[in-house]
Amino acid sequence: MPAPTTMKPTRRFRPVEVVAVRQVTPRLVTVALGGDALEGFEIAAPTQHVKLLFPAPGEDAPALPEFGPDGLRFPDDRTRPVMRTFTPRHFDPGLTTLDVEFVLHGEGPASAWANQAAPGQRIALAGPGGRMPLELGPGRWVVAGDESAIPAIGTLLAALPASASAEVYLEVDGDSDERELESAADVSATWLHRQPGSFGPTLQSALSAADLTGVAGIWVACEATAVRLIRRALLTEGRVDPSSLVTRGYWRLGEQNHPDHDYGEDAS
Repeated sequence: MPAPTTMKPTRRFRPVEVVAVRQVTPRLVTVALGGDALEGFEIAAPTQHVKLLFPAPGEDAPALPEFGPDGLRFPDDRTRPVMRTFTPRHFDPGLTTLDVEFVLHGEGPASAWANQAAPGQRIALAGPGGRMPLELGPGRWVVAGDESAIPAIGTLLAALPASASAEVYLEVDGDSDERELESAADVSATWLHRQPGSFGPTLQSALSAADLTGVAGIWVACEATAVRLIRRALLTEGRVDPSSLVTRGYWRLGEQNHPDHDYGEDAS
């Protein structure tokens, strides 16, 4: 298996502003961010992420930190802004605009901000960072996730060649979350509707029933506890070569700001 593709985040925050907002589904919105600070920005690999800084209550723009030997240092006279991690969906270098998709889940500062986002509002971003350990080429792929993984899955499918095929399993609340998935590859999508408040079991059942023989790779991202159960089941059953399996815990139930480096590989 080829060496992982790893990109370190750019060590600065770029001030940007909202240039457009587009409703994709009732619970998914695309916010286009632009500005001169995006000159030189580049997404080098699928599923990479950026850090977004949102203004503190009562402020028009977030306080920007500096990177030092002890990490991020924010101005002492400003309220520290909320910071969250997202997978950017698309960057247009000609227009210097970056599309970021937000799930409107009704709670949390990022969802609340996206729900009222309008052109001219200012935030900041750093990155991109993250790694794609799999070489996305010809062959049969299995891709799975929940709503939080839809942007990353979009970048992954966009990177697959026409000589590839992808079986995609997406666990969502209901029909209104479904959308078209674009790729040069031959894609078959299965939309799984979860029981209210039950995150992961429907996805795990689908993967347990899937034919994984001869797959080029498997990529799974969802709630952190669920992804561990899925990873453990796939490896324990001996159905997957560990080198061809990538798992990511994108969020954890009951936790406000889950780390962006959760690979789902520990037993907890």
